[in-house]
This record gives sequence, C-alpha cells and structure tokens, in this order.
Amino acid sequence: MIFFAIFTKTFSEAMFHTLSIDMYQTAGIGVLALLIGMFFTRTVPFFKRCCVPAPVSGGLLVSLVILACYKISGVEFSFDETIRDLCMMLFFTSVGFQSDMRALKKGGRPLVVMIFLMVALIILQNLMSVGMAKWIGLDPLVGMAAGSIPMSGGHGTAGGFAPVLEKMGLEGAASITMAAATFGLVAGSMIGGPLGGFLVRKYRLAEESGSADVVSTLEGSEASSTFRQEKNMSGEKSFRDYTNAVYLLIVAMALGMCLSKLLSLTGITFPTYFGSLIAACLVRNLFGAFGLDEELLSIDKVVSLGDICLSIFLGIAMSTLKLWELADLVLPLCLILFCQTALMALFAGFVAFRSLGRDYDAAVLVSGLCGFGLGATPNAMANMSAVCYKYHHTVNPFIIVPIIGAMFVDIINTTVVTFFLNIL
Repeated sequence: MIFFAIFTKTFSEAMFHTLSIDMYQTAGIGVLALLIGMFFTRTVPFFKRCCVPAPVSGGLLVSLVILACYKISGVEFSFDETIRDLCMMLFFTSVGFQSDMRALKKGGRPLVVMIFLMVALIILQNLMSVGMAKWIGLDPLVGMAAGSIPMSGGHGTAGGFAPVLEKMGLEGAASITMAAATFGLVAGSMIGGPLGGFLVRKYRLAEESGSADVVSTLEGSEASSTFRQEKNMSGEKSFRDYTNAVYLLIVAMALGMCLSKLLSLTGITFPTYFGSLIAACLVRNLFGAFGLDEELLSIDKVVSLGDICLSIFLGIAMSTLKLWELADLVLPLCLILFCQTALMALFAGFVAFRSLGRDYDAAVLVSGLCGFGLGATPNAMANMSAVCYKYHHTVNPFIIVPIIGAMFVDIINTTVVTFFLNIL
C-alpha cells in the first residue's frame, strides 16, 4: 500500500509538469517546423495549390504534437521566446529598409483605401460578435472579447484589453481573448494565401512562376529589379555585402529601440518593432535623398536576411501555439470565431478586392488583409509572400501592409473598441 501510494503520488506529479525549453531548443523546433512545412508545400498538392505558408503548415503539425503531449501526459512546454522576438525585430527592421518613399508615392491610393477598409472591418467585427453574443444569450462583453480586440488586434491588444473587460465584469477575460487571438492567428494564416491564390486564378491575373517554394523574398523597389538577376560576383564581395547588411540591421534596430522609448513618452502604445521599422525607413530615405542608397546599402541582402528571420519567427510562433486554449472555449464562442473567419473571407473577397481595383496587387493585398485582420502583420507578410512566390513579386503591397499594420491598425482598433465599450 505504501509503495502504491508513493507510485500514485509520483505519477500524479509527472502528469502535471512544465517542461522548460530554452531559446536554442525553441529556435531548433521552429526551424524544424519550417523544414517540415517546406516538404509539405513541395509534396502535398493542397498546400502548394492554396499557397499555405510553409511555417504555418509545419508549425501547426508541431503544435498538434505538443497538444497531444499535453493531453496524454499532462506535460506543458514553456518556450523561451527570445530568438522569436529577435527574429521579429530583425524582420521588421528589414521591412523598414524597403520603405522607399519614392515608391510609396506610386501606391498612394491603395494605402488610403486600405485604411478605410480596416476601419470598416473593425466596426463589422465588433457589430457581428456583440450581436451574435446577444442572440446566443451570452454577455455582450464575451462578444467584445471575440471581436476586433483579438482579431485585428492580435495577442498584444488582447492582453491589453483583458484587464479592462475583467473590471467591467467579464470573468476569465484574459483566457478568452488570448484563446480567440490564437484562433485568429491560425485562421488568418490558413485563409489568406488560399483566398489570394483563388482570386488570381479566377480572374487570370498572373501565371504561375513555376517555383516550388512558398516562402519568398520580400523585396523593395530597387531590390525587385535586381535581386532575381543573375550576378557574377565573387564570393568575397558577396560575403562583404551580407556582412554590411547584418551591420545595418543591428544598428538600425538599436536606433529603433531608442526611438521606441521616446515614443512611449507620448502615452500611446506602439508595437515593439515600430521604432526599428521607422529608424530603418529614415536611414534608407536619408541615403536615398543623396542618391547613396544603391551604393552603400545592400538592400537585396538586407531583404534576404529579413526573409530568413520572418520564416524562423513564424516557424517558432506557430509551433508554440497553445492549442488547448481553443479546446477550452465553449461552443457558442467557437461559433462566433468561425463566423469571424467567414466575415473576413467575405469582406476580403467581395468588398476589399473590388475596392482595391480587382488586379494582381489587389489579390495580394487581400491575402495580407486576412493576415492582420485575423492575426498579425507577420502573418500578413507571409500570406502575401506565399502568393507572390507562386506567381510573381509586386512592390506596393509589401510597402502598404507594414505601414497599415504598424501605424494604423492599433490606433483605429483602440478607438473603435473604446467607443463600443462605452455604449455597451
């Protein structure tokens, strides 16, 4: 009996254990997920046809394995997110180097249209979720917890508004908003690429490029015209260019963190990467004003490094999703989240695509809209990358989407959510 009691206690403790994964192991899991996803996109017709980003397909498989471990053995993995956050910062810094204001002028109208589309989408997300919550018989605050706070806002906004919802009387607001944000992250990645690819095929907007990889490089205006050209450069020059690109990214990221601290003094909450993006943009355009950007800035190499960081970031982010949070959602809340996904797809396919001009750029932007309309800006970039690498690259969407995601979404979302909370 004593032995049985000791065994039972030991087994019980083992059933509820948290296993800490350090940053190196976490990065290894993310890269493994990326490689698995690349294998899927080369061998599984569904993933190749639907433009599902490799980090998404591989990351979901890894997260399902982790979910199985959690359900069967009770072991919860605690991941160190240091490298994930570093890759995110480096990626958005590289995006800043692509933000040439000379190219931005060419895409002025789509930028304005996208801002109005985001306003309309955020309002619709809250109207639908609150309306469904009342129809089902739930507290309207549950609808807000499944509205634009986690959908367009992502995990950051979800965590920020959870205390507000709890003070207003919604118990467990943090778990509801974070679970909804996790759902949106998956849903936005899964529907964005397929929808963009469908629109391209339906309206015959472009021919397939024949490439087998779906994680593309994200090029700036100059990089897009030179990156794909064959170059006969020596290994030494290539090494020097990549070295300079690494130095540029690190210096711009450091300057960006100083800028972020200054921005925090305004009392407005900005994404952590916003300062680095702006710093890199300022450096790029300062050099461009004197005609030195092509000579001194290896933009194509910066873009390549940023693309690698994006792939690693998404591989880690998708692999470390706590899918059991979704299992804890009650059926009515799941119904609201699925309706949010349907709303996003219908709004993107019928309203946004037509408003943006029904051309190839519009199809790419629609895939990006699904990414940060349900998840986060990196997912939007990956969705657009998947579509572009299957067909061909286009410049404006990769300039417009980071600006919308970094500068406008949080401000618009916070304003609209605050208005809704005050009238409930």
